[in-house]
Amino acid sequence: MEVANLHRAEQFTVKNKTDGSLKSRFKNLMIQIYKTRYLQLLALPGLVYFIIFQYIPMYGILMAFQNYKIRNGIWGSEWVWFDQFIKFFKHPYFFRLIRNTVLINVYQIIFVFPIPIIFALLLNEIKNKFYKRFVQTVSYLPHFISLPAIIGMMVMMLSPNGGMVNNIIQALGGEPIYFLTEPGWFRPLYIISDIWTSTGWSAIIYIAALSNVNQELYESATIDGAKRWQKMIHISVPAISPTIIIMLLLNIGKLLSLGAEKVLLLQTPLTYETSEVISTFVYQRGLVYSEYSFSTAVSVFNSVINIMLLYIANTIARKLTETSLW
Repeated sequence: MEVANLHRAEQFTVKNKTDGSLKSRFKNLMIQIYKTRYLQLLALPGLVYFIIFQYIPMYGILMAFQNYKIRNGIWGSEWVWFDQFIKFFKHPYFFRLIRNTVLINVYQIIFVFPIPIIFALLLNEIKNKFYKRFVQTVSYLPHFISLPAIIGMMVMMLSPNGGMVNNIIQALGGEPIYFLTEPGWFRPLYIISDIWTSTGWSAIIYIAALSNVNQELYESATIDGAKRWQKMIHISVPAISPTIIIMLLLNIGKLLSLGAEKVLLLQTPLTYETSEVISTFVYQRGLVYSEYSFSTAVSVFNSVINIMLLYIANTIARKLTETSLW
């Protein structure tokens, strides 16, 4: 009996301590919120935006499991569960869409992703501030050119009739190449244009990371006789490696995501074999053919795979390095 009473007393004591700890934590949280109330107010519009335009519309995911009809609405449409997903898996273009989307994203990781890093490392070695700012400004400008204008410039430069590139090829004794109608040229053109438009802008985050490196490390390395490339490899690269890993994880997490706008502007009916990707397929099925449930199911499949890839990549990064997203 005494043992049972002692056990109850211990349980009561632990419960009181837990309740006291929770109350203390809640009180501290309220104090912190009150102290930062003005910052909370500044963040409020952004929070409201995300709730209204990002989270509330997510109930539309239900359409992926329905045969959605506009006249019936989401709650009145017939439930077909996984039929839309099965329809996509059996679609004759399924493997082509996956292949094209993955290949372009893999090429982006291999060719586009490293260039801003190299550019930032080289820019960090420039000591003349005026020249450094000039190079930075010039490299940022392509990012602000509208996408239709970029595609228009590409069409003009690559035209077989008077285009600058084909004029050079013909001057060297070659035959004009129909770049925009050749399926094999779609991916290289997409990647090259990406490099031109994104290198300067994407380098900003690496330049910011390099600006936080202690300059005494470079000075000490110089005294020890280290050359520029040695300081770059042994000081600069390790300093920005956490940033590189985070950006790489984010790129892996969107391996099945590719913006439809640029693809739609750059592709032609002759290049569908290599240019048709998941996002353009969703656009055509959802907006052109009004297959809302089917296009939603494809988008949900796309998102689930991306989340899985991000989780796997993050787990591997956490085990191999000390850097991860969570």
